[in-house]
Amino acid sequence: MLTSADLDTLLLTFKVASIATALMLLLGTPLAWWLARTHSAWKGIINAVVAMPLVLPPTVLGFYLLVLMGPAGPVGQFTNWLGLGTLPFTFPGVVIASVLYSMPFVVQPLQAAFTTIGEQPLEAAATLRASPLDTFFSVVLPLAKPGFLTATILGFAHTVGEFGVVLMVGGNIPDKTRVVSVQIYNHVEAMEYGQAHWLAGCLLAFSFTVLLVLYTVLKTQPVTHQLK
Repeated sequence: MLTSADLDTLLLTFKVASIATALMLLLGTPLAWWLARTHSAWKGIINAVVAMPLVLPPTVLGFYLLVLMGPAGPVGQFTNWLGLGTLPFTFPGVVIASVLYSMPFVVQPLQAAFTTIGEQPLEAAATLRASPLDTFFSVVLPLAKPGFLTATILGFAHTVGEFGVVLMVGGNIPDKTRVVSVQIYNHVEAMEYGQAHWLAGCLLAFSFTVLLVLYTVLKTQPVTHQLK
C-alpha cells in the first residue's frame, strides 16, 4: 500500500506538473505562434533551442541549471539581489527546471496546430476588420484546440514522469522537492520493492490513461507525429 510519504510525493508531483503546465502554456503559446508565422533567420536557432531537451540528457540540463541558478551563477546572483535567495533545492527551482525540460512537448504541438490553420482564416478575419488580437482569440484558438489539448496533456504527463532534471536541481527534500520519480528511486535504493511497485504502478496507469485519452479524443495520427 501507499504510505503517507508516498501520497505526499504524489500530491507534490501533481502540484509541480500543474503549475509548470500553466506556465508552459502561457510562455509557449506566443513562442509557438511566432515560430509558426515568422520567416526570420532566427527561426531555426530558436526551434533547435526549444527542442534540445528532447535529445539532451536530463542530467546535463540539470547541471547547467544548477550552475546558472546557484550562488555564483548569473540567475542566482540576480535572485539573491532581489532578496529571494537561490533557486536550487527549492520548489520554485523545481518548477522552473520542469518548465524548461518539458517545454518542447508544449511548443511543438502548438506550432504544428498554428501552422496547419493556414492563411485563409486569418485573411477572412482581416477582411471583417478584426484586430490581430481578436483574430487570435476568436479564430486561431478555436481552430487550434486539438493542439492545445495535445500540448496540455503531453506537457503535464512529461513533467510528472521526469527524474534527472528534478533530482539535479531539486535534490531529495521531503515535502519540498521530492517527487514521485525520486521516491521510487529511494524505495529501490532501500530495497523496498513492494513500495516501489505501488508507486511505479501508479505512474504506469497514469501514463497509459493519458495516452489513451489523447488518442481517443483527438482521433488523429500518433502523438509522435505532433512532435516533428
